[in-house]
Amino acid sequence: MADASELLRRTAELAIGYLDALPDRPVSGDDDVGALRRELATVLPEQGEDARQVIEHLAAVGGRAAMASAGPRFFGFVMGGALPAALAADWLTSAWDQNAGLYVAGPAAAVVEEAVGAWLLDLFGLPPQSGFGLVTGCQMAHFTCLAAARQAVLERVGWDPTTRGLFGAPEVEVVLGAEAHSTVHSALQYLGLGRDRVRTVSTDGQGRIIPDALAETLAAVPDGAPLIVCLQAGNVNTGSFDPLRDAISRVRRHEGAWLHIDGAFGMWAAASPDLAHLVDGMSEADSWATDAHKWLNVPYDSGFAFVADAGVFARAMAPPHAAYLEYGPQQERDEVSWVPEFSRRARGFTVYAALRTLGRAGIRDLVERCCALARRMAERLAAEPMVEILNEVVLNQVLVRFTPPGAGDGDADAFTREVIRRVQAEGTLWLSGTTWHGQAAMRISVSNWSTTEADADRSVEAILRCARALT
Repeated sequence: MADASELLRRTAELAIGYLDALPDRPVSGDDDVGALRRELATVLPEQGEDARQVIEHLAAVGGRAAMASAGPRFFGFVMGGALPAALAADWLTSAWDQNAGLYVAGPAAAVVEEAVGAWLLDLFGLPPQSGFGLVTGCQMAHFTCLAAARQAVLERVGWDPTTRGLFGAPEVEVVLGAEAHSTVHSALQYLGLGRDRVRTVSTDGQGRIIPDALAETLAAVPDGAPLIVCLQAGNVNTGSFDPLRDAISRVRRHEGAWLHIDGAFGMWAAASPDLAHLVDGMSEADSWATDAHKWLNVPYDSGFAFVADAGVFARAMAPPHAAYLEYGPQQERDEVSWVPEFSRRARGFTVYAALRTLGRAGIRDLVERCCALARRMAERLAAEPMVEILNEVVLNQVLVRFTPPGAGDGDADAFTREVIRRVQAEGTLWLSGTTWHGQAAMRISVSNWSTTEADADRSVEAILRCARALT
């Protein structure tokens, strides 16, 4: 144990050194795949190597290659960095090494997950009796919620998919907006509902479903058919929200329809009085999916599935009991009854630490500050004649397009992509590109707790410096 303690202390030093360097190091890491393979993908040794040497080598190579996504100037993919308290809790989670599937294997883990589930239901304004589960991220949150949806809509027509599967089952109709995230389609694929047989609703210039188009799509669904409708709270490109209250009222005219909301990062708008209007009506849905490793800034992997009807949730997810396992009595929570995994990490500790250290005020400030920084960057970029902001900056997302003087649309596409490439290579910040309604665009996502106005301004200067150099 003395050797183990020394190894862990040295590892903590290496980790702290990496974190201390984040504000000043280039954001993009060394991505030379050939060099990384030579250094890391070696032949498995016959005899084990010294643990400290292994960790030192891994820290040197892995730290050099790491994308500084935990730092203040990473604006790609709506990825936050880990709050210090959440990171510390994650270290404890690994040290405790609890299997959080069963209460008996991790009592504190189970109770902490009860606490964070209740806190988040309250924070989001969702029905307090809802069931919930901690999953790896929004992909598995969609899978979990839509498994409950499949269970509910088929039960209503006399079919139990848990025991009978889908062989011979009535067809389930699924309605999505044209801008639905790919993870929703993947969840439908995994559940046997098919990712390409959905009915698609037209969206407006910001990616929001058009209510009249939704009504037309719903009118084409056969009467009495099992029906699942998915709405979006926070478009991954624009940050826009479907008109939730209007859309939900239209869906509720179809008896037995299930409403699911993709709120991967947008649900966190509920924490801010200034932004809560964006999620007006959200609580009237049947299920909700969100990430904690995005805007709550906890380490990977962490997401939440919420289902208003806890009973149908449990029927959809709880596995058959195995004789050799010890399940908790009625008052104890076995997480395996709510999520797809049996053996699983005790994810609740990091979320618990983040929520307790931030409190309501801290969460509100985190969300509002990121949105204010996104607006600040958009305004400063828009002052440049060659720049066009393509979206209404309603949350933390900014879409930027560059058109040099005299250029056509095709030239603007190539120019924008080259600006993105140069910004990524320059290293002051990192962001991604996207295609929005047929146009190339730079995509800025502000979701890190440590990003300051100085980081935002420095990043805008770097973006414009790369664009002007290209002209």
